[in-house]
Amino acid sequence: MLIRRHARGFTLIELLIGIAIIALVLFVGVPSFSTFLQNTQIRNAAETSSAGLNLARAEAIRLNTNVRFQYVSTLTSACVLSSTVLSWVVSLTDPTGLCDIAPSTTTAPQIVQKRSGSEGTNNITLATTGGSTVIFNGLGRVSGAGITQIDFSNAQGGACEHVDPTTGTMRCLRLLVSTGGQIKMCDPKVSTAGPPYDTRACI
Repeated sequence: MLIRRHARGFTLIELLIGIAIIALVLFVGVPSFSTFLQNTQIRNAAETSSAGLNLARAEAIRLNTNVRFQYVSTLTSACVLSSTVLSWVVSLTDPTGLCDIAPSTTTAPQIVQKRSGSEGTNNITLATTGGSTVIFNGLGRVSGAGITQIDFSNAQGGACEHVDPTTGTMRCLRLLVSTGGQIKMCDPKVSTAGPPYDTRACI
């Protein structure tokens, strides 16, 4: 004999308890996730700029000629040098007004590579010390005056906090460019006291 079992649904109380638990998890988790996204964007911006700087230096050594890394306002023909926009161009000559040109070894400004600041780093604030350009010579050293420091923070995140990611606070990053051409990524909130010195510190 076939016995039919009636499907039992959720009661209203069970449904409300489930909604309350989901709401509590979201309430606790969303702020931490937001901070995680901010920190990820900051790190992406810093790593991308570091890659561009290292590419410019490597190309200068490979070609035994001056190669420039510069931040630009946009990657169109209306571009100008900028110290507040994350878009950058690595080229042999000044790319002002020519940022829309495809990478080429012959066509001015002889662009090696370029990157838009809108690629995954929309909310990042950029601040440079020393202008908008770094020029590396054939020995891989910085030629003349140029960018010595680049700070990355989140436009919506407020002040930078301590390095500890477990605190759920925003972690800003900095790139240092030495006269010898070395690029160092560091955390401006890590203490510079020592010895021993913290390798994450900006020293």
